[in-house]
Amino acid sequence: MRRAAVGLGVVVGMLLGTLAPAGAQETVKVGLIQPLSGPVAASGNYVRMGAEIGRDWINARGGVLGRQVQLLIEDNKSDPKEAATAAEKLIVRDKVPVMVGAWGSSMTLAAMPKLEEYGVPMVVETSSAASVTKRGNPWIFRISPPSEMEALGLEQYVDKLGAKKVDFLAVNTDWGRGSIQAFGDMLKKKGVEVGAAEMMEQSATDMNAQITKIKSTGGDTLFLTTAVEQITLVLKQAQEQRLTRKVITTGGSSSPTQLIKQAGAAAEGSYHIVFFMPWFPEAMPDGKLAKAFVDEWAKRGFPFEGLTEGFRGHDGIATIAEAIKIAGKDEPKAIQEALWKVSFTGVNGPVKFEKDGPAGKESGQSKPSIFVVQIKDGKVALPDFLAKK
Repeated sequence: MRRAAVGLGVVVGMLLGTLAPAGAQETVKVGLIQPLSGPVAASGNYVRMGAEIGRDWINARGGVLGRQVQLLIEDNKSDPKEAATAAEKLIVRDKVPVMVGAWGSSMTLAAMPKLEEYGVPMVVETSSAASVTKRGNPWIFRISPPSEMEALGLEQYVDKLGAKKVDFLAVNTDWGRGSIQAFGDMLKKKGVEVGAAEMMEQSATDMNAQITKIKSTGGDTLFLTTAVEQITLVLKQAQEQRLTRKVITTGGSSSPTQLIKQAGAAAEGSYHIVFFMPWFPEAMPDGKLAKAFVDEWAKRGFPFEGLTEGFRGHDGIATIAEAIKIAGKDEPKAIQEALWKVSFTGVNGPVKFEKDGPAGKESGQSKPSIFVVQIKDGKVALPDFLAKK
């Protein structure tokens, strides 16, 4: 009797499995590659937090194609080799049809061959090296601005900033090198003299030698390209050396609120290119969405200073959700084709892709909103030339 009962249980279980609605437990998988450890871990974790808000908001509205979005997260450990490994894991092991990644340009560039090998699209949320969209990888869709686009966004303010001779200090990565090139070219066209171009390793904590060289050039403005942790150290060491320069950070990774906390008076007067202004959400292209994002971030107890990175995670996930809706299915090729048809407004602003790169193998590049803020009296403010009278 016991054996018969077990056999009946198996048959009933099989029947119930057959009668269960198809895809009842199925989710829409989305991969996320970020530096969750290593030198730029703070930034990567902020993007993760934003992506989780994006996922939760989408799921609260019923998900995508009537299914819940599942976020599969991999740590690239701030290392390009790890980024390539993470991309392959997500594709081969987890079978993700699309992903967001991978913060730094060097990490994104390292992951890109895997995307092409397996035919899986990636929305690039942060990387700004021109080569990301110029290499001829049709699986890449970038919502962050390349350095050239940032430079064009700043060009209109160069005269008002009063820059006559500019020096550069940048992290020794594709992002840092690309930034020096893009901003240097723009400044030269504007008739600004370009002086020293100093590099620092991503893990470096002592930049005194570079600051000493910059101090000797007689310039009036320093363009600084690296993550917020290293910017803090540079500003403090520059203050100790009594370097008197206008400082402008590029790449939108400065997190001015965090700099005020960590660098204090050393950050006073500095200018920052940002892509989200959580201090003035009503000034964003969709003020209501921006305010809702700021409120949700606070509700979760996330640090305010992370908002200038966190929005990227939200917009990356929202972009993918739009593409999957358009595609009508969560298959890599269908999502890739649908990304070209995406047109919506995220926290940063409008997302719509244009072709960039060699003919026939173009990547997608959106034109993000770009803003400039300044630290004044220990607070984030609009520079005088942007403040409404």
